[in-house]
This record gives sequence, structure tokens and C-alpha cells, in this order.
Amino acid sequence: MPTKTPRWYFSFRSPYSWLAYRDLIDRYPDIADSIEWIPFWEPDSESASMLGEAGGNFAYVPMSKEKHRYILQDLRRLAAERELNFRWPVDRDPHWEVAHLGYIVANSEGRGRAYVDEVYRSRWELGEDISESEVVAAAARRAGLDGELVASAQHDPAVRAEGRDVLLRIDRDGVFGVPFFVSGHDKYWGVERLPSFAAVVRGQVMQQAPVKGDEPTFAPLAGADCGHAGGCG
Repeated sequence: MPTKTPRWYFSFRSPYSWLAYRDLIDRYPDIADSIEWIPFWEPDSESASMLGEAGGNFAYVPMSKEKHRYILQDLRRLAAERELNFRWPVDRDPHWEVAHLGYIVANSEGRGRAYVDEVYRSRWELGEDISESEVVAAAARRAGLDGELVASAQHDPAVRAEGRDVLLRIDRDGVFGVPFFVSGHDKYWGVERLPSFAAVVRGQVMQQAPVKGDEPTFAPLAGADCGHAGGCG
């Protein structure tokens, strides 16, 4: 059964997920400590096959070139507001299992948070290619882990099975991009939604439209943009 614990889905690929991570650590450390951290990535053919055989689906849709160009500008603004330096990485042959299945191993060793910090630093501060096993191994070692064990997680059938289960949770929660936050029936997409999610987790009352059945519906805000770059993959 899906957990009722508030949770956030993060991806090492996404710059907005990196910014949400920084905000969680720097502005909402109590929230970071009280929620579940779940990786999100585009599955390779093996993971996609395992997901399909388990009855799951992956809803992410690649972004357009126009949106990608916008994100380049937007990231510069948002990083500057946070006084963060970044380097845009070049993904020569993306294979997201390397870093994200590595998180499953790191988390099982009690070093998940330290690993996340080092992989985000590798990708968004150093501009390194986290699809390369050597890069992930080095990040894992800095996090106090066995680098070779973490970087080879993609080759471990047991870790692959755990990854399939994570992808099934992504499907059940309806995650279509990151950062993505879930608290009960409430879902929040995008780094700018983090304050609202944090308020809910802290027990503050949020304005909600009348519900029908078991699935709540929310009244849209005037002028709200329902498609934005603040959540992406």
C-alpha cells in the first residue's frame, strides 16, 4: 500500500529539482527531515520492461527545444536569487539508472542524503556527467560509501527490482515531472510550490474547494499558469 508519509520526488537530471533540494536544506530543514525522499528518472529499456510487466506506466514527456532554452534563462535567474553557482552539464549518453539506482543503495546504507548532496554537486556545480560510473563512484566515496558498489547498482537484479517498485510508486502518485511533492491527496509540482507543501506538512490549514467523492478538487487561482517550467524532468 502507498505510504501516507509526505514525500517528494526528486531527480538528479532536473535543475528545478536541484533548486528544490537546496531550498529544502537551506530554508526548510525540518521538512527535509520529516518527509520521504523518492528518486524519479526516465527508465531505460530494461526498467521500462520490468515496469510494464508489473502493470505500470511512465507518464513523463520530453520537453521541447523552446522550453529547454527558457529553462536555461530561468535557472540563471533562480540560482542567482539563491546565490548559487552552477555549471550546465553536457549529457553525452544519458543513462539515468546509474545515479538513481545508486541512490537506492546509498539510502539502504543510511547515506542517502549525503549521496544526494554529492551527486547534485557533481552535476549542477561541477558540470559532470552523472551517467558515467566513475563520476557516480567518486560522488559515493565522498558521501562515505563504497563507490564501486553504488556505481554498479544498475547491474544488481535486486536493486533493479527495487527500482521497478519505485517506478510503480511514481505511476501510482501520478508523477509527471519534478520536483513533485505529495501530502495525502494534495500534490504540488514545481519548486515554487514548496512553500505551500511545507505549510501543509507543518499542519497549517490550506484553502480547499469542496470535494467530490474520495479525490479532492481544487479551485484554480486567478491567472494561474497550469504549465510551467518550475517542474520538469
